[in-house]
Amino acid sequence: MTKEECYQLGKITKPFGYKGQVVFFLDVDTPDDYDGLDAVFVEQKAGLVPYFIKDININGNKAIVTFEDIDADEARSMVGCNLFLPLEMLPKLTGNRFYYHEIIGWSVIDSEKGDIGTIASVIDYPAQALFQIIKNDKEILIPIIDQVIDKVDREKKTIHITAPNGLIDLYL
Repeated sequence: MTKEECYQLGKITKPFGYKGQVVFFLDVDTPDDYDGLDAVFVEQKAGLVPYFIKDININGNKAIVTFEDIDADEARSMVGCNLFLPLEMLPKLTGNRFYYHEIIGWSVIDSEKGDIGTIASVIDYPAQALFQIIKNDKEILIPIIDQVIDKVDREKKTIHITAPNGLIDLYL
């Protein structure tokens, strides 16, 4: 399994207790969806290594996890490692919700300007995520907020928006 075939679930933040347990930080919208998790891929120097979960106890966005056949020393060595799951395990989204990785290459249609280009990437700043849209070698940055996004059309791979007045003109 490669990182390109996975999404990042979170990170191992610290050891817990003396029996080889660890604490996961789950960097997901709904951590409780992962309550029955039976395995994860842990990023190590050798790549992504699968580990089977014996027990998981989720509280908010943190989980106390007991891996199968892991001792306390090995658990401590895993602190700081990123956690991954296969892309197929991502919950399906509907309506105007989407994953950033799935919209790369989609067209963006503005209610006033029409087709303003193709999403090249999503820039995920701490304060605000932005669509990076490319049209005729020009970059357009649009905030990813509910007030801007009118419709997500998965079949046509388009996102319909109403950009703030004058924003697109700044780039074109």
